[in-house]
Amino acid sequence: MDRKFPRLVIRRDKLRNNFTQVITRCRTQGISVAGVVKGVNGLPEIARLYKECGARQLATSRLEQIELWRSAGISGPFLLIRVPAMSELEDLPRLADYSLQSDVSTLDALEAVCARQGLTHKVILMVDLGDLREGFWDKDEMVQACCHVERELPHLELAGVGVNLGCYGSIVPTPENLGRLVDIARTVERRIGRKLEIVSGGATSSFPLVHRGTMPEGINHLRIGETALLAKDLQEDWGISDMDYLQRGTMYLEGELIELRKKPTYPVGETMIDAFGRHPTYEDRGVRLRGLVAFGRADVGDLESLLCREEGMTIIGGSSDHCIVDAEDCPRALQVGDTVAFDLCYSHMLYATGRSDMAISIVDTE
Repeated sequence: MDRKFPRLVIRRDKLRNNFTQVITRCRTQGISVAGVVKGVNGLPEIARLYKECGARQLATSRLEQIELWRSAGISGPFLLIRVPAMSELEDLPRLADYSLQSDVSTLDALEAVCARQGLTHKVILMVDLGDLREGFWDKDEMVQACCHVERELPHLELAGVGVNLGCYGSIVPTPENLGRLVDIARTVERRIGRKLEIVSGGATSSFPLVHRGTMPEGINHLRIGETALLAKDLQEDWGISDMDYLQRGTMYLEGELIELRKKPTYPVGETMIDAFGRHPTYEDRGVRLRGLVAFGRADVGDLESLLCREEGMTIIGGSSDHCIVDAEDCPRALQVGDTVAFDLCYSHMLYATGRSDMAISIVDTE
């Protein structure tokens, strides 16, 4: 049967390596891993593989993805990593085993839901250590909220405390700020008279501390997605050069050339805003061979940050449904109908796997 395009190709062998490497290195330091699969739209095949490689939990920000895992017969426990909205609370305890929480009114409402449904649910309360996304800012309020769950909300179990760093405020996780999380955890433990199950030290941005062996003692849980799924950010954007045990090229996008001809490189006529309300700039490089690939921003988001696998090819730009490439310097004699491939960043992976019309192939070798 003919293949459909655009097509996202996922290398199961490389993902298995990355999942195993991350989990093993964390485990040797007493850290369990919640395998975050939201970046691939919760694909059940990837979630199952992460669990098979030893992830303690499977994690996502979307309850519908957890429901998909349950329908596919994938074993939990499952962790919701976006603080739930009030409108999600009715479904939360029957789908997720754990959730991140940062608001007392939400906790009280969740208690009422669990009591009515005859269920219990584990919560991890988040503290904000400077990244300014979710979490209690006042540390005394955080401790009081933990005590409130422990003593006054019988259908909720205080599983632990956690933090997010790097996702909004670009704050780098360090032994110092994660040490503050451990101090808060110890304060909570003294107040409630027992040890917490989880002290969650963040996500991919915290993995370099595992890599360097500098994670503070007491952090026993990380929520890992990108560094196992793509292995790009830490090695390329952070410049960590000695992390080659994590394999790149875990997934790439294939698209089909639908036009290929010589054209000017500078638009002809009066310019205005483009289809996305922007004012692009153009470089006049004369007449060059240009190609149209049959996918666009609706499929992968930002086109310019895609990485061409085709030798000599560069991305010029595009629109909702077209990716425009410069093929002048390609040694291959391209023609309409050929396929060309592109490596992805996190946002591309997120967009592509969220498209219901995206062809996805999971293979063990190329």
